[in-house]
Amino acid sequence: MDKIIKITIQKGFTVCLFLLIGFSAIGASRSPEIVAHRAGTADAPENTYLAIDTALKNHADAIWISIQSTKDAKFVLYRPSDLNALTDMSGQISSYTANELKKANAAIKFNNKNKTKYTLPITAIPELQETLRRYPATQFYIDLKSPDTNATFQAKQLFNVLNKTNAFSRTRFYSTNSNYINALTTLSDKIQVFENRDETRTILANSIMEHLCELPKAQITASNAGKKRWYGFELRRKVEVVEHYTLGEARSPATLIWDKSAIECFKKNDDAYIMLFGINTLEDYQLAKQLGADAVMVDSPKLFYTSNK
Repeated sequence: MDKIIKITIQKGFTVCLFLLIGFSAIGASRSPEIVAHRAGTADAPENTYLAIDTALKNHADAIWISIQSTKDAKFVLYRPSDLNALTDMSGQISSYTANELKKANAAIKFNNKNKTKYTLPITAIPELQETLRRYPATQFYIDLKSPDTNATFQAKQLFNVLNKTNAFSRTRFYSTNSNYINALTTLSDKIQVFENRDETRTILANSIMEHLCELPKAQITASNAGKKRWYGFELRRKVEVVEHYTLGEARSPATLIWDKSAIECFKKNDDAYIMLFGINTLEDYQLAKQLGADAVMVDSPKLFYTSNK
């Protein structure tokens, strides 16, 4: 469940955010770009060269990868907090060098689940710099996952990687840790990022709950300067609503669901790019398309490619 949304309500009514979307009122839109989540975690061992190759073969428009920092201050593609979650090694990524991690088979758990027999080297944990060089024409969205990395140091190291691989224009960074994104934007305007997740949630909640469209001043300034804003958020997101009373407060679960007015709010001045996460059914894909999303993050590019053949 996402962070609590604090709302003051004069009368003690429970707030429910489940919305009905009138499909007849929503015009047809162009097809959203397909972004392979963790390089297509449902189709191949996630965040591996095998997964990237499979996603591109299935016509993914871009690849979403998760990275963490190693013991020798390099970046590798891996998401969980412990190696044991996916590989035949254990411990944190930061306890090993990048070369040591190339010995880990990131397909172990995938093989067990899917009765496959993928092996090294194509299922090793890849290094970010090598990945960007291996796929020079691919768009990568990079999710920063390191739990124990200094934000400023990480930003400087990432700048060096992008500079060496000439990858500034085909990478964009995302993180639930706003400090990581702030450090990148402070360091250089050549580094492309998604907007702050907390601010994205606030804009979405205000649009859905109170029919208000208020963009932060910093984003309005960016808009006036001709800079497109990039947002990433789940199509549906469970949250907790806090209702304040004179004598206390009450909490209730709810779900934020995008609707057409929310999309239009984010696209004020036609300068926003919206990626919806968690699109793993054809029904949700059609909904995202009709809403006007620019991209959808999917676990299985194969599913959508096969269905559209």
